[in-house]
Amino acid sequence: MRRIDPNRFHVATRRTSRHINRQIALTLIGSHQPISRAELARRMKMRRGAIGRLVEELLAERHIVEGHTGQIARGRKPTLLFINTEKGSSVAVDIRASRTYLMLADAMGQPRSEIVTLATTPDPLRFAKALAAAIRRLVAVHAGTARACQGIGVVVPGMVDPGTGLILHAPTLGWRNVDLKSRLSAATGLDVHIENSGRACALAQMWEARNLASPPRNLVFISVSDGVGVGVIVDGELLRGRHNIAGEFAHMPVSLDGPRCSCGAVGCWEAHISNLATLRRYSERAPGARIRAGKPFTIDDVIVRARSGDSKATATLQATARYLGIGLGGIVNIINPDAIFIGGEIATAWDLVGTTVRTALEGRALTPAAASTDVVIVSAEDHPRLRGAAMLVAAPAFAAPVVA
Repeated sequence: MRRIDPNRFHVATRRTSRHINRQIALTLIGSHQPISRAELARRMKMRRGAIGRLVEELLAERHIVEGHTGQIARGRKPTLLFINTEKGSSVAVDIRASRTYLMLADAMGQPRSEIVTLATTPDPLRFAKALAAAIRRLVAVHAGTARACQGIGVVVPGMVDPGTGLILHAPTLGWRNVDLKSRLSAATGLDVHIENSGRACALAQMWEARNLASPPRNLVFISVSDGVGVGVIVDGELLRGRHNIAGEFAHMPVSLDGPRCSCGAVGCWEAHISNLATLRRYSERAPGARIRAGKPFTIDDVIVRARSGDSKATATLQATARYLGIGLGGIVNIINPDAIFIGGEIATAWDLVGTTVRTALEGRALTPAAASTDVVIVSAEDHPRLRGAAMLVAAPAFAAPVVA
């Protein structure tokens, strides 16, 4: 039961119910497409005449399109409805400490271009100029195949002010109070949406799970890369907290005398499980082993070496796995989610580390039920951070309006 806040509420108007029904219809079409008008009416428990008017309105605004006809035993064959993925496109941007990744996405957040990259420079002004130029090139290259760009979705490894888009603190980037949003918007002429990478991934995962028979309403997404991003969904809503830092489990302490974290504290979970932490651990175990013909040494190289029998690489990954499982146990006890989703390069080594992670989680969980919480691996090939960035632009069209 949710109490109405007497100091913060939205009064319903004559248009409120119609607006809600529009969003429900769009969501159901996106979740069950292709779908007929009759099936949509059945799912929404509305009369066909009312659904017909709603569908015509969505067709006129090009939110949806009609496709092929369905098959029925008798009577007129229904014309099936689809979300119009050609209505517009967006640019998805994933900023990491070492490199930044970009792609073009359709109106549903699905990839519509190859992924391009550029170096992430520590100077925000120089980086904003380079990123804006890369975005303009990407849009120009696909101008003939992509529809008008609706905006730019950017995910960053740090805390963001949800009202202004100001990057308050991105430890691995060394940024504080950086207004990337205004600079990108001015340089490209496009609307810019900026969010913490973990939260954006959680948002995208919630949207991806819409087709499941019982989609999770409580989930945690953990993105392990140069840093660690965590997004929490509680009862279908993104958890933010008073100052928009709720769910920053990456900076919960798991040791009192551990390595120093990028945030400046000692012993944070991120300082034990991030890609950079894993690389540092391997360097300590195997001094001088990080050599690869002049190319940067990455966690992928550690995983390859572990698969080839390098005992120090194996021990390194097992240490990361134990700390990962310890943190997951804490998250399970605090949030009690339906499922935990994990993305990042460590996911490619799950056959090597999964058992260790599960054992550590079970050792910390308070009940047998909590210990059995599903841990779902999201393939790196799905590019969850870029999907999350794309959904920052796409998702508002399907969002439920706030009433009361």
